[in-house]
Amino acid sequence: MRLTEDFRNKALQWANTFPYCCVLDSNGYADLYGKYDLLIAAGASVLVEAGTGNAFDQLKACYADRSDWFFGILGYDLKNELESLESTNPDGLNFPELSFFSPEYLIIAEGGNLRVAIGNPETLNTINELVSTEPTATNNRNIEVQSGMTKSQYLEKIQKLQAHIARGDVYEVTFCQEFYAEKTSIDPLATYQRLNKTSPTPFSGYLKLQDKYLLCASPERFLRKQGTNLISQPIKGTAKRNHDPHEDERIKAQLGEDLKEQTENVMIVDLVRNDLTKSAKPASVQVKEQFGVYSFPQVHQMISTITCEIDPEIHVIDAIRNTFPMGSMTGAPKVRAMQLIEGYEESKRGAYSGAMGYLSPDGDFDFNVVIRSMLYAKDNQYLSFQVGSAITAASSPEKEYEECMLKASAIIETIKGPQ
Repeated sequence: MRLTEDFRNKALQWANTFPYCCVLDSNGYADLYGKYDLLIAAGASVLVEAGTGNAFDQLKACYADRSDWFFGILGYDLKNELESLESTNPDGLNFPELSFFSPEYLIIAEGGNLRVAIGNPETLNTINELVSTEPTATNNRNIEVQSGMTKSQYLEKIQKLQAHIARGDVYEVTFCQEFYAEKTSIDPLATYQRLNKTSPTPFSGYLKLQDKYLLCASPERFLRKQGTNLISQPIKGTAKRNHDPHEDERIKAQLGEDLKEQTENVMIVDLVRNDLTKSAKPASVQVKEQFGVYSFPQVHQMISTITCEIDPEIHVIDAIRNTFPMGSMTGAPKVRAMQLIEGYEESKRGAYSGAMGYLSPDGDFDFNVVIRSMLYAKDNQYLSFQVGSAITAASSPEKEYEECMLKASAIIETIKGPQ
């Protein structure tokens, strides 16, 4: 059976009937390091949920014991078990800091062909017989989204972060702010389908953990293990697309030559190179591509690719641990940047700026960066998303604020749905 848009929508509906499900969708993007068009995992035969302390070790023990497929998330605040850090900011969502499940059913689309990797082979026919619903059927125009800080508070915090940069405490900080709606009800699946239709990206995903939902339109890969290689592809550098083709090409070329964006990109590439050395065979870390500019429906992005050959003595979970959290969402130096993030941000990041992905039985894995995402806690009707940008000495606080508002307005429109 071939993968079609109709089957994709029906499979999402089917997977969403389970207490646990995970959908990872490449949306047809060409990817040198990708393998699957679509992964749909449903039902949990084994579940690993853990808080900060020994979360990575619990996942490692379960994965070593089962050597099976696992799908889930690593929350940003797992940083606290890797470094002497803490997270004391408010959290309206209360997502698990680590949650992975081994599925009862797994459907794989590879090269456009569908197959059932786990479960009854007739599952494809069962799904195909379902009646597909329209992704844009829901309307949330009455939802009131609030900002976690005022414009003046935001500008003041940026200025204080730039004072830290001027003193040499840090070179770059990825600073984020939360937008949220309380006592609100949404249809998570319909909202995700609308998000993915509006902003199809190569690392999109839908994750349901009982009453917790992650709706993700990420363009960024955190870390991939492919055979004996590790691949990281941080994004630093963004430009809004233009409807005029000639102007759009000019904007794309300008992004590739922008010194400020290149400087930010270099800082994070150096950080990633350093992180990868902890898991690499000696002298195997390479920058395969730097300042590559790639186009998505709404933005152009500057993406660099860093690879290494993994040391055979390093366990796959330790390879993830050694690079977590991703430098593109912290800044550099990493630990000091995370300390400043905790001090100046107003809410806990949780799943946001963490990673979502899979571990396969052969020891490979692929994880995205949880950005351009909505998080919804159905149990307490709390809807949240965060936006941010990299702050450097050259940043204009006003322009950074405008960039954040632009990102936020696009997500709000997706939440609210059609007029």
